[in-house]
Amino acid sequence: MERSANVYRYGLIHVEVRKVRKVAIIGAGMTKFARRHFKTPQELVQEASIKALEEAGLGYNDIDCVVIGSAPDAFDGVHQKGEYLFPAMNKPMTRVFIGGATGVMVPISGYYHVASGMCDKVLAIAEEKMSQARPHPQAVFRYIWDPILETPIGPNLLWIFAMEMHRYMYAYKVPKEDIALVSVKNKANAADNPYAQLGGRITVDDVIKSEVLVWPVNRLDVSPVSDGAAAVVMVSEDVARRYTDTPVWVAGVGWTLDNTEWTGRDLSYNRYLEIAGRMAYKMAGIERPNKEIDVAEPYDPFDYKELMHLEALQLAPKGKAAQLVKEGVFNRDGDLPSSPGGGLLGVGNPIAAAGLMKVISLYWQLKGTAGKMQVKKPVYTGVAQAWGDLMQASTVVVLRR
Repeated sequence: MERSANVYRYGLIHVEVRKVRKVAIIGAGMTKFARRHFKTPQELVQEASIKALEEAGLGYNDIDCVVIGSAPDAFDGVHQKGEYLFPAMNKPMTRVFIGGATGVMVPISGYYHVASGMCDKVLAIAEEKMSQARPHPQAVFRYIWDPILETPIGPNLLWIFAMEMHRYMYAYKVPKEDIALVSVKNKANAADNPYAQLGGRITVDDVIKSEVLVWPVNRLDVSPVSDGAAAVVMVSEDVARRYTDTPVWVAGVGWTLDNTEWTGRDLSYNRYLEIAGRMAYKMAGIERPNKEIDVAEPYDPFDYKELMHLEALQLAPKGKAAQLVKEGVFNRDGDLPSSPGGGLLGVGNPIAAAGLMKVISLYWQLKGTAGKMQVKKPVYTGVAQAWGDLMQASTVVVLRR
């Protein structure tokens, strides 16, 4: 390898190293999360994208690059899904797919497109249409298992996550009733969210008495199957200054992908998320997350996962997040609001779009445009996170205003 100025030469390949640029989000859009039987995936993407572009004050022709994610293509029953969702876009396109972690990896990819100097204006989109998967979206995951060690025992994701939930309860002596408080909190928060599928007032007793899916997982411990799309416009600093007075900056990003051997992993603690979080915090200059983060959007497809994710993000001590929920710390008017827009449990879970919804919810909080969902205290820095695959992948974004 030879180096001359800022150009690295690998044989015939020349790579120019540019200064890392600041990146801002200046527009965001979402569809309502629900079973959208009469909307095609293309229509969902269009609806979310138009909202994001309109807020940014841009049109499709102004966009330099597109990043698009889904998890996985099989829900829509097509392959080459980027081309399917954006036919004849005539823009450079990047596809992202890492299971449930996709939704936050989409803006991470968008960040690097802009920070590197490759693009000035990026449209980052996540979409999922799950309702048409038959007999149930869970059937899409029947082929993800190790064919020798796992497939013969016929596992499914609920079965695996029930094991994880049980291990968490046992390791830290957390009662089921305390975990149910997360579902109560998030569904109540979602009652104020116009995009939510399942907001409402429920009690711990409602959760405990709902249908048992795989013990200790009850139906109200789980986010609902949804269709939806979300989009953000990410731009360089000079573009942001021209188009808005209230940009929200990407301060840090992090991700990790652990190995697939979930059976040999500590199921009571998400080490892979801690690694991703520390990566994002270091980039953002954050040394004490529980003191420096003002609002959090942890990924909550199950109520127990919000607790585990808060702990791995260093926002609560190991095994203590449930107690902090009981004390109101993570309420919308608490010291460190968590999922103030309702999270996946209340808004819905179109997998990839759900992760980007978390980033958008954080963007609204930092910009002060969350309406009835706005937290009660001033917020300057927030963290959003998503999780995917078999307890192995996580993606983290820190935003700041």
